[in-house]
Amino acid sequence: MWLNNVIIADKVIEKERLELRDKDALYYLGPNLILRSCTLVLRVPARHLLPRGLKLIDCAVEVKRELKELSWYEAHLKGCRFTGRLFGCDFGHKPDPGLPHRAVGGIEDCDFSAAHLHACRFVGCDPSTLRFPRWPHFTILDPFRRAREFASMTWPREIRGWFSSFDMYPKTTEAVVFSATTLAKEAGVSEDRIRALLEGHTGVIS
Repeated sequence: MWLNNVIIADKVIEKERLELRDKDALYYLGPNLILRSCTLVLRVPARHLLPRGLKLIDCAVEVKRELKELSWYEAHLKGCRFTGRLFGCDFGHKPDPGLPHRAVGGIEDCDFSAAHLHACRFVGCDPSTLRFPRWPHFTILDPFRRAREFASMTWPREIRGWFSSFDMYPKTTEAVVFSATTLAKEAGVSEDRIRALLEGHTGVIS
């Protein structure tokens, strides 16, 4: 099925509500698009979103349909608040040496405390400026450097793969956030079992 291209670019939009809901559309957000103090409501799957050259400043991002594996590397997010479910999404700054002309993304001063995150990575940023969701979510800081530590832990077999591949992350990955609820369902164990495995490990926020 062909999708209709909806291009929102080369403008500044302030204090408006933008709702992306057409499931037959491919939304290009950028280049040179600035949303300031807006509410961005996302009701389409990640494959229908291309945030390239987008700046979100002091915006509320309401995810009404789970966003799965959406890269925000070409968007810059500052002072934004996220709600909804995000799975395997990447945020921050990851320059591509092969494509230097592409927009450089970033993230700072953003609040994910009311969002549901699982396997979401934050790259090339300062995680101390970000608010992550608390337990039953947990955040592992500097996972690339600590790959061996987490790979050696006695995770249930069903979820071990999540923690044995940190050495394949970008070297500048500053944090990764998991949902203990999601992991517990996948492994058929309790959230308390997962929490017990994390106890005593520095660099874990829960």
